[in-house]
Amino acid sequence: MGTRLSSSTLYAHLWGTPELAGVFDERAMLQSWLDILAALARAQAAFGIVPGRAAEEIAAAARVDALDLEYVAEQTRLTSHSTLGLIRGLLRVLPADVREYVYLGATVQDVSDTWFGLVMREVGGIAWRDLRLLEAALVDLARRHRSTVMAGRTHGQPGAPITFGFKVASWADEVRRHLQRLREGRDRWVVGQLGGAVGALAFFGADALALRARFCAELGLADPGISWLTARDRVAEFGTTLALICGTLARIGTEVYELARPEIGELAEPAPPGGVSSITMPHKRNPESSEHLDTLARLTRSAAAVLVEGVVAGHERDGRGWKAEWIALPEVSQLAGAALRIALGLIEGLEVHPDAMATNVTRFGSGLVSERVLAGLSRQIGKHRAQQALHEVLRQDGAELAAGLVRRGLATEDQVRTWACGPAVDVAAQMVDVVLAKAESARAAEPQEWA
Repeated sequence: MGTRLSSSTLYAHLWGTPELAGVFDERAMLQSWLDILAALARAQAAFGIVPGRAAEEIAAAARVDALDLEYVAEQTRLTSHSTLGLIRGLLRVLPADVREYVYLGATVQDVSDTWFGLVMREVGGIAWRDLRLLEAALVDLARRHRSTVMAGRTHGQPGAPITFGFKVASWADEVRRHLQRLREGRDRWVVGQLGGAVGALAFFGADALALRARFCAELGLADPGISWLTARDRVAEFGTTLALICGTLARIGTEVYELARPEIGELAEPAPPGGVSSITMPHKRNPESSEHLDTLARLTRSAAAVLVEGVVAGHERDGRGWKAEWIALPEVSQLAGAALRIALGLIEGLEVHPDAMATNVTRFGSGLVSERVLAGLSRQIGKHRAQQALHEVLRQDGAELAAGLVRRGLATEDQVRTWACGPAVDVAAQMVDVVLAKAESARAAEPQEWA
């Protein structure tokens, strides 16, 4: 069992996914670091910096299963250096004549920042895949409920009619913008790092830039163009994008949480077989997935804020914010992955109750038509006078809308009836069509995989 809930045998499923554990598990991380060292040796061999045989030996030995991790940990603590323990562990399994070619001219930040590039590629790909799955589910839900009338609410109060499809299309449109952010950011984020001591690559002389390009290509990463040892905006932007995604998922969860209240009853979370909401109150059906989306979003924003703090860095190397990224980037990635998995299950199994929506529209009565009556009355007596009159009728007199306006001599019953029966949700439904068409067009033109 881990020392944190996120790595707990009991609770890890709440804070991450097995897929992401395969990215951030310690052995997986160390293997990535070893892969980076092997790629560096291969690139250096291409320029004659290290012998070709040495590069082959390093690549063959750079396997986490071949290392004594207890020794690696001991040496890490002994040296107080982030990667020297790993290097010494690798040296132990290499022939003596190859050892001097390991980690040649590189620094710990070259390894860890290049790992960040690999991480952002893996996590971005997962987010892309799951967001597209979520978008597809939302598009389908919005289409099915394009014309399902419900009360629109502002400040928690019933306002005017909308359709449930309109609400869902708003979620889908926001998800589409996150997909755009991922597509636009990929080339900025998925890069390697080979900077050497201060980023100037003086160790490698005239071959330095070509070597870096070859090193990045070995790993399927882009060449950054210039060392980014203290330019931490890439990592901050990636983490912030994940936090924004989680914010959207929490917005969806909050809506389900609110509309699942028994006194509203318009939505309900899927009920998993064997699920228990309350031990002491068996009648309850708690919206636990919706709640947890908000919890995950709070934690994701917190981790992303740490990454943003790292943008303020000093000189050509600064370990303060950079080392904080070692905790915050895995954290924001795993939390976002969990949120996407939970949101997808929530939407795919969401229970929609159109009858309750219709009942609530009826129950709120004339209040839901006030906007349309205001529009009609404004054409007769002016907007501001009409607004004041309706306020007095509904809020001060407490009268029924039509009767109050007739009594004041501002309109006839037929006029009020005509205004109230005017189109309430036609344009909302048309906007659903716009969002669905945009999503379908974008999905047809983009790859299923993040590339």
